Amino acid sequence: MTQNPTKHTKVLIIGSGPAGYTAAVYAARAMLKPILVHGIEPGGQLTTTTDVENYPGFAQVIQGPWLMDQMKEQAQAVGTEMIQDHIKSVDLKKTPFQAVGDSGQMYTADSIIISTGAQARWLNIESEQKFRGFGVSACATCDGFFFKDKTVAVVGGGNAAVEEAMFLTKFASKVQLIHRRDSLRAEKMLQSKLMANKKIEIIWDSVVEEVIGENDPKNVKGLKIKNVKTNKIDELKIDGLFIAIGHDPATQLFKDQLDMDKEGYLTTKSDSTETNIPGVFAAGDVKDKIFRQAVTAAGMGCMAALEAEKFLSH
Repeated sequence: MTQNPTKHTKVLIIGSGPAGYTAAVYAARAMLKPILVHGIEPGGQLTTTTDVENYPGFAQVIQGPWLMDQMKEQAQAVGTEMIQDHIKSVDLKKTPFQAVGDSGQMYTADSIIISTGAQARWLNIESEQKFRGFGVSACATCDGFFFKDKTVAVVGGGNAAVEEAMFLTKFASKVQLIHRRDSLRAEKMLQSKLMANKKIEIIWDSVVEEVIGENDPKNVKGLKIKNVKTNKIDELKIDGLFIAIGHDPATQLFKDQLDMDKEGYLTTKSDSTETNIPGVFAAGDVKDKIFRQAVTAAGMGCMAALEAEKFLSH
């Protein structure tokens, strides 16, 4: 196999999704001829979300995968080169920056926009993965609506878990919060709101052992949970399970080169997408653990492209 010559670009965008695609649209319109490298399933977390009702500009419900296809096509139409590859290493210590793909392709770039996103953490039990998307979800704001007047469970004990449980009470008739310890990590104010909510029951010292459901059609019927102190196994009847045990940003690639917080999210300058290395920018869930919305990711993608353009013009 002959080695492809090095591909050089003014702007290399690593990762797709709302942040990467929006950055590509802005960079391409600025005549920077960006290259966007995406993995085998482009579009990020939105491709696992069906009904999107909160993206501005659409009065009717739209589909997550469709929205991502539209953004991708828009970025291509204005002049973005899309390449399917997986970046396995980067060197940000010298300019032009270098990146190497699994394909063996070497990329060099005058600036880089990182939009590799984050992934929800799962319990990683077989039954959970089997019913993922069929009653098991990692996003209450995405899927809560489908559980009107039903019973749901939330797993976790931090702010996210408490917020998801509270949010789900808008739809569900009962919410059971399952936590492996005997106290929550969430902020005290959130905890008192949670305790005051009549629809929520907390199940302490417990872990989910198995998701019980039917195969045809696929749906969730209940859970087997184990008390970690007594080892006693109980069965709960529920219609949906929400996993809220945190997210992992896809930043392994940048360890020891870019500043990140203790959870691995890239840190950027205030009111900016610029990382600690001038010319390297981060946008979307890879740096945002607070909002995690398609619209905020897209906004940051726009910022990153404008900042990259300014950087390149100096």
